[in-house]
Amino acid sequence: MSVDVLKVDALCAAHGQLVAVREVSFGVARGEVLALVGANGAGKTTLLRTLAGVHAASAGRVALCGDDITALPAHQRVRRGLAMVPEGRRLFGDMSVRENLRVAGEHGRRGRWDLAAVLEALPALRPLIERPAAALSGGQRQAAAIGRALMSNPELLLLDEVSLGLSPIAVDGVYENLEALKQERLTTLVLVEQDLDRALAFADRVLCLREGRIVLHGRPGELTRAAVTAAYFGMETMEEGMQ
Repeated sequence: MSVDVLKVDALCAAHGQLVAVREVSFGVARGEVLALVGANGAGKTTLLRTLAGVHAASAGRVALCGDDITALPAHQRVRRGLAMVPEGRRLFGDMSVRENLRVAGEHGRRGRWDLAAVLEALPALRPLIERPAAALSGGQRQAAAIGRALMSNPELLLLDEVSLGLSPIAVDGVYENLEALKQERLTTLVLVEQDLDRALAFADRVLCLREGRIVLHGRPGELTRAAVTAAYFGMETMEEGMQ
């Protein structure tokens, strides 16, 4: 029996008195792509940050490859095989792309992802390798941030707000890079995506959050866009109340 790369049980997280994640439970299989969707304030980013260890869980359990990591700080989760591309990318702007990638490699695990492998998987980075991160476009920064995360050799890669603030052309480029990772099925992906069409087209499975709870989940082929949209905005509750 295979063990899920990620297993989340009754996870809760709060910002002071505001509960942002409410008893969320799900698993992610090895090589799977899971998209988290939902309106602003649904709890998506807090959930991702809690999985990454940069926001404390108030209750529940997070397991990575069968090991309980709920109490581990973020840097120890990286060493266990979990990496996150945060909203805003957060590269070292005065360092080159090469230096950003190498810093991550020095603090990660050993594995297949070294500088050569990352540049092969993300060829758009090759001509940018000596450019300062601060000089990159939004799409280029996102690609560099993905490459930096891969340098830590993660079992699980978390990506927050993949297309936020990017032009349509830049988003296309980012998803081309992600598609190459998806086809290899060697790295499990969990991504937060505001663009519902993108999420449905790219992910193997979709979880819709509203007010910190999972209100809909399934494979894109099993879900209608109308059903996801209704769950996204809480319209199904309105429709039930009108009947």
